[in-house]
Amino acid sequence: MWLELQIFGFRALWSPYFLLFVLCLALIYFLVTGPYRHKFGGEEKPTPKQKIAFYTGMFLLYVVKGSPIDLLTHIMLSAHMAQMALFYLLFPILMIKGIPIWIWKKVVFKPVIFPLLRFLSKPLISILLFNALFSLYHIPAVFNFAKSSQVAHTSISLVLLFAAFIMWFPILTTLKEFNVMTPLMKIFYIFGNGVLITPACVLIIFADVPLFAAYSSGGAWIQAMSLCVPGDVLQNLQTEISGPEMFSPMNIMEDQQLGGIIMKIMQEITYGVVLARIFFGWFTKESLKVDPVPENTTVQNLQ
Repeated sequence: MWLELQIFGFRALWSPYFLLFVLCLALIYFLVTGPYRHKFGGEEKPTPKQKIAFYTGMFLLYVVKGSPIDLLTHIMLSAHMAQMALFYLLFPILMIKGIPIWIWKKVVFKPVIFPLLRFLSKPLISILLFNALFSLYHIPAVFNFAKSSQVAHTSISLVLLFAAFIMWFPILTTLKEFNVMTPLMKIFYIFGNGVLITPACVLIIFADVPLFAAYSSGGAWIQAMSLCVPGDVLQNLQTEISGPEMFSPMNIMEDQQLGGIIMKIMQEITYGVVLARIFFGWFTKESLKVDPVPENTTVQNLQ
């Protein structure tokens, strides 16, 4: 498959301009949190864990949106679903954990941003917002529209990413104004997320016909490929390529079913890891509490 993908060229495979964008983000983080942090009102440098989380997030961002994986997402639905799981479930976690709290305070506590974020991050609203948008996105008509132009694709991706940040923020942030749920509430919150995302995955897994024209219709597929392949390259290749089946080892239905399975499994793994960290953090905190000595026992010991 790799040799076959080479026909799309270096720019389509490795997205050098996007790589430059990601490197700029990493450089800005280094400067703002490091040598120039005092100019931005920062006091403490990010911890090693925060640095690892942020730079891992930058690497992940390039992998899912700039490497050949991004090209594969326009050929195979299974690659697209893996991309979504990493981009919307794992990437926000790394960003929330990697950015120092003083930066979050400067961004969040703005006159307009704070009340909006406070409203959207209410548990019921945040959980419904992301899962409703995720399910809506995978309605075939909406999905095909998102693949029809660069503006639609980018806009919908950013809206979903924002909703993903909102979904994770109430349970991962260190800002006390937003971290208001008890550990038990956070556990139920994650369970609720797992339940609400299931219908979209089930629809994809058990559908008995191809759902998305971008992977089954030649014209729609070419339109989707134009999102990552330069126009001049794609125009020269149109007589040589017939459709995604040329580059995929699976037929359309197998790929579609695998896509739904991948999304569900990756979602369960991500939620499971976060759930375990919350539970064991709660358990450890509770176990460290020392019960007060009964008053009668104290008196008897003194006697």
